[in-house]
Amino acid sequence: MLLCRFTVPPPRPRPLVSRLNLVRRCSSLLHRQWMLPSPAAPIHSISLSSSSYSSDLAPVLGGPASTVEVRDFDAPSFYLIRDDLLHPLVNGNKARKLDALVPLLRRHSATDLVTCGGCQSAHAAAVAVCCAERGLRAHLLLRGEQPEVPTGYNLVSLMYGSVSYVERSTYARREEMLLKHAESVAGGEGNVLWVDDILKNSNGLNLDESDSVPMDGRGDPLSECSSETSLRRVVIVNEGACSIVGLLGIIRLVKYLSQAHVFGRDQQIVLVLDSGTGTTAIGLALGIIYFGLPWRITAVTLADSRDWYKEREKCLISNFKSIYGLETVEQNEGIIHWVDRLHPRRFGKVLNGEIDLCRRIAQQTGVLLDPIYTLAAWEHAVLLADAEAESHAKVVMLHTGGTLGLFGLAQRYVSDFRAGVPTVHTL
Repeated sequence: MLLCRFTVPPPRPRPLVSRLNLVRRCSSLLHRQWMLPSPAAPIHSISLSSSSYSSDLAPVLGGPASTVEVRDFDAPSFYLIRDDLLHPLVNGNKARKLDALVPLLRRHSATDLVTCGGCQSAHAAAVAVCCAERGLRAHLLLRGEQPEVPTGYNLVSLMYGSVSYVERSTYARREEMLLKHAESVAGGEGNVLWVDDILKNSNGLNLDESDSVPMDGRGDPLSECSSETSLRRVVIVNEGACSIVGLLGIIRLVKYLSQAHVFGRDQQIVLVLDSGTGTTAIGLALGIIYFGLPWRITAVTLADSRDWYKEREKCLISNFKSIYGLETVEQNEGIIHWVDRLHPRRFGKVLNGEIDLCRRIAQQTGVLLDPIYTLAAWEHAVLLADAEAESHAKVVMLHTGGTLGLFGLAQRYVSDFRAGVPTVHTL
């Protein structure tokens, strides 16, 4: 495999704010109930050569910067945070975004949740599973037509949630579509809320500060709303769990990674990930700023232009600060290095050879990627690992999950998944 030189911007200076006060306030914000029992995830190291990859399932982590090394000293390498292993069905950045959201819904006596996504939406499937595991009803609005044979995330959604397929013209008006469906679920006397409305009404208070609500043994509120005969309390969650509260679980991950036995607070790190809505990258950036870490982010844009992601970054950070009252930096611009994917294409398209590349990576390392999302981050991690090979910075890729999406791709690109040499297809 040919390795190209790749440059990244220098580390940003640490913000000129009261660091100790900011860390304390952020730590207090993270003192709440979580969906995930632990923020930890397995971390592997990937060594590169001219023709193959190798995976070290037990990389050496922790301690001062000089001891954070991988086992193969002769080849460029990068670390891989295996968020794809968090849960059999709810993993990757979907689990991180739901980490604080699900307890919030339970704390506020939600009975139903309404959200939307594509036919093979990992977000919709994750919401359905999490709700079913906790006694909530998930209503999923999926874009397009029902597949002839349900597979992958579509099958998971059908098994765990209540699915409605929506015409693309209707889906284009997402807020109107979600609100109308939520009102139909709530009925004439039910209650409908957007998830961010809950945050605004509580002024961003931690869940633990609302301890006047009686809870049962599972941590669920003892409320008449939990009864099948009670009025419905319906909460709307945006596509991809793109919400302020979704950032908290990602900030929690940053705090875990900065512990001394993982990467520590002094090691220079370049975090690489693929970006759909950009929420995960923005959450990582906030965590880096709040905990004063010398880390950088390379976020590969997949669904829109870099300018769109930069505007989204400004908006989400501004909303986060207004809800939780935490300052970040004097200027919010540039805390993330947004980059285009190495092989541009219209979102959702797969290029010749990419499925076969994912197959070879899986066979050589045991890491399963998909060609639409995580392969884009992997390719950038490879280039950055080569560029940083002689520096003190370590390249770390966040595996954002989504591998069940391969089932949907197998329906579209049948020849690429047959035994033997893949058949060349056109876009």
